[in-house]
Amino acid sequence: MKNVSAVLFDFDGILVDTEWAIYQSWKNCFTHEGQELPLSIYTRCIGSDFATWSPKTYLEELTGKQFDWNMLDKLRQQEIVAELSEEGAMPGVIDLLDLLTAHQIPCAVVSSSSHHWVDGWLDKLHLTRYFDHVICRGDAPHIKPAPDLYLAAAHRFSLNPAHCLVIEDSLNGVISAHAASMPVWAVPNRVTNCLDFSQADRIWGSLAEVVAEFSIQMDDA
Repeated sequence: MKNVSAVLFDFDGILVDTEWAIYQSWKNCFTHEGQELPLSIYTRCIGSDFATWSPKTYLEELTGKQFDWNMLDKLRQQEIVAELSEEGAMPGVIDLLDLLTAHQIPCAVVSSSSHHWVDGWLDKLHLTRYFDHVICRGDAPHIKPAPDLYLAAAHRFSLNPAHCLVIEDSLNGVISAHAASMPVWAVPNRVTNCLDFSQADRIWGSLAEVVAEFSIQMDDA
């Protein structure tokens, strides 16, 4: 932690457990067509977009059919919003953000999702005040696994990327952070815990574990 000047958080699956509801909406879509969508396949698009891998293209390949995705996306969005209506921040999030704030370590959110999605959740959960910057899709030429979003965050802080610690839950996010020359800690969730995160600098079971580590290191500083 001695060389960490800022902490950059992914959003989906790190700050809020949105990934499970999104996956379930896709799984239901596949089940309706008599098909399966294993996590081992679906996770290819976590942290990025459908240019990396597309469940829409995959379902069309499996069924030989074309679908009205505009209609289905609206139905899935309604399903996701209903599922997440009572969702709060992930365990450990508030404690970690309070700890970083108390030690004057600036934070940012760096997400491949839209500002509409991320900013809406941050406002809803009263988390906006913790972050100096929110960098999302559209704020850099390319999203994860490209390094652009993380490099944009380092630029906004006027920091050497090597001094920005990234906290991620996806392989696309880990790849993105390393491509930006940033250290990255992986905190897998129930969607991504099937993945091999050996590329990450450290792997944690939860943000609550990260809080404990930060507390020890900061007390020793």
